[in-house]
Amino acid sequence: MLAIADVARRVLAAPSSCGTSRLVCVDGPSGSGKTSLAERLGAALGDPPLVHMDDLYPGWDGLADAVPLLHDRIIAPLAAGAPARYRRYDWDLGAYAEERDLGVPPLLLVEGVASGSRAVARYATLLVWVEAPRAERFRRGIERDGETYRPHWEHWARQEEAHFAVEGTRARADLRVDGAPSAPHDGEGGLVLLP
Repeated sequence: MLAIADVARRVLAAPSSCGTSRLVCVDGPSGSGKTSLAERLGAALGDPPLVHMDDLYPGWDGLADAVPLLHDRIIAPLAAGAPARYRRYDWDLGAYAEERDLGVPPLLLVEGVASGSRAVARYATLLVWVEAPRAERFRRGIERDGETYRPHWEHWARQEEAHFAVEGTRARADLRVDGAPSAPHDGEGGLVLLP
């Protein structure tokens, strides 16, 4: 088990990796626990800005389209020392909504499927992969979104599988975390690591 505090110390001790910013990416399949882990890690890091890939995907067909958006609107500007900003996708409206300004933060967390793509990961201080069994991931997703979203989840899962097959994100990750451990993560924020 690895304490969240130890992960935070590792990140804070590392040099800047994206211009003057440190970048932490939390990737893995939908429903694996990325958002929860990113929020816990963010709390240990002093609550830096957290970008959710869900705010970048242009709908249920947009996984591949989100990678250049992440790179071009957030990562490339930061790498050049310029402020980063992006427009949040509104899933209810089916369109991009307000612009969010990130500035040039000393630390940025990005979580979601494809956050650790090769185009982005080369700027990362830390790439974390979170996984859980497919049945558990779908259970979580359907419990959150409702049974009517099952076709969307299945369609999205096919996009994820294709993406991860090409990107090899799990193999490139600095840490691999069990998003559904048989024993719960400890109260101190420990993580169960995978080989």
